[in-house]
Amino acid sequence: MRQSREVAEETRRRIVRTAAEQFRRHGIAGIGIADVMKEAGLTHGGFYKHFVSKEALAGEAADWALAASGEEIAKAVGKAPRGRELEALVKNYLSMAHRDHPERGCSIAALAAEVARADGPARAAVAEGYQRLCARVAALLDDRAPAERKRLAASIVATMVGALSIARLLEDRTAAEEVLRSAVRSILAGAEVA
Repeated sequence: MRQSREVAEETRRRIVRTAAEQFRRHGIAGIGIADVMKEAGLTHGGFYKHFVSKEALAGEAADWALAASGEEIAKAVGKAPRGRELEALVKNYLSMAHRDHPERGCSIAALAAEVARADGPARAAVAEGYQRLCARVAALLDDRAPAERKRLAASIVATMVGALSIARLLEDRTAAEEVLRSAVRSILAGAEVA
């Protein structure tokens, strides 16, 4: 019996959500299609009904994850007192919760080093996500000229991604927390928010 279009679309979304989580947790090369499908509660054989390749899935999963983390950032910024939106964004991104749960976090920090070594949909998605995050940060720097906002936003995003990556590398929680706190202080001082 053929699946209805709605069931097929929901199955595809489940695969994408599962892959987004698993790729951020293990890396794209660190987990196979069979394991992604098993985690999604599906059989390996059904994969090619939905995707032409693992690379195509990686691109969609990165897009989905970036949209989800963008929503989380928007919530944090939306709850911030007026004038403290950048601080809220930076502290949300550079939190121990984000460090400890890459599977629920930003694909840029989780996948940039890996996708930079390849061409394809995942690299394009992560690069586009980086541009969107830079634009979001730049929008919070509205008291500056456009070129200065763009330059400073790129620096802030690079610092956030780098600090989060280093904090994840460190097994010592105290050292990881200090990396994140130092990055927050540096970013906010540089943006003259602190």
